[in-house]
Amino acid sequence: MNLATRPSHLLPERIDADPASMALARPTLLCLSHLRWGFVYQRPQHVMSHLAKAYDVLFFEEPVFTQTQEHSLEASHPVQGITVLVPHLSWGLNPEQVSAAQRVLLDEYLAHHAAVELLLWYLTPMSLTFTEHLQANVTIFDCMDELSAFKGAPPDLLEKERQLMAKADVVFTGGYSLWEVKRKHHDNAHSLPSSVDIAHFAAARQGLPEPADQVGIGHPRLGFFGVIDERFDIALVNELAARRPDWQLILIGPVVKIDPESLPRRPNIHYLGGKGYPELPAYLSGWDVALMPFAINESTRFISPTKTPEYLAGGCPVVSTPVRDVVRGYGASGVVSIADSADGFISAVEAALLSKADPDLLSRMDRVLEGMSWDATCSAMKGHIECLR
Repeated sequence: MNLATRPSHLLPERIDADPASMALARPTLLCLSHLRWGFVYQRPQHVMSHLAKAYDVLFFEEPVFTQTQEHSLEASHPVQGITVLVPHLSWGLNPEQVSAAQRVLLDEYLAHHAAVELLLWYLTPMSLTFTEHLQANVTIFDCMDELSAFKGAPPDLLEKERQLMAKADVVFTGGYSLWEVKRKHHDNAHSLPSSVDIAHFAAARQGLPEPADQVGIGHPRLGFFGVIDERFDIALVNELAARRPDWQLILIGPVVKIDPESLPRRPNIHYLGGKGYPELPAYLSGWDVALMPFAINESTRFISPTKTPEYLAGGCPVVSTPVRDVVRGYGASGVVSIADSADGFISAVEAALLSKADPDLLSRMDRVLEGMSWDATCSAMKGHIECLR
């Protein structure tokens, strides 16, 4: 593809449509993501699946680099109303060429598929490099995390975020602490933490059949599911396993951005790899306590882990390091314990194991979860968008 050849501009009014069809057409919501749809099922998948009821969602992922000399855009349809778009680019392009190639591919796709109304949803400010020319009815920045604090963050990410904050009509944050920061830079910022599909995880309370790779592991079981990366407190996990060899630590999720060889290897630590979202309740059903062993550092300063309510919906008491939003939202709940050391973690896990015999435990968890749902979160998001259309 000749990167110098591109549509001169892409404006909604160029798409031919009579007034009647324009009134009936669903807006196109273009979600620009640094996460892949098929990676860990989390906030982007939940939100886009809900918004697809009202909008035609295009989920544009980061490029895949191959040996081919021809650039192409792969399209798939994992969920009704959602099209996942993956650019396939050739190796060896510099950053400017990568942005130019993505711009061409996206412009050409929108010229043939976009509706009369375009909404832009940014999960990463870095997507501005190939979308800043697009004219949208509403521009949304869903700031899930403080991406600049993550390992390997692009050096110009903060500048791109500054530009996106100036461009966005509305900003959503993945937690309250993050909102406290972003509201200083945008007048229409809203804290909309990730929620939970209660019915999905509540199935774990029914004693589901054990997955084959967990069935032979003894009890008590302390479990974690999620991404294992620089936010994971490796030293804490190692010390727990060393000091309590009778406890079985089950860790589920992909290892990302850290060397797998750096992870502790002990007979009572079980790495079961990544699992699909539908599989998680079956694993959770067999755990005695759920863990959130996050390191307390810059990369976790503003996180608001989705897994907290997911564990509780599954009927599992939780022990967490003192992540700010976890302490604020769940610290006084009586079903989530906070510990800032290995000694504290061991004591909290022992107490959590005893709490399993409490006949009131599940009702206390349900009170914490009352009113929480992805339906409610996404309805609030949609309300803010509709006010701007």
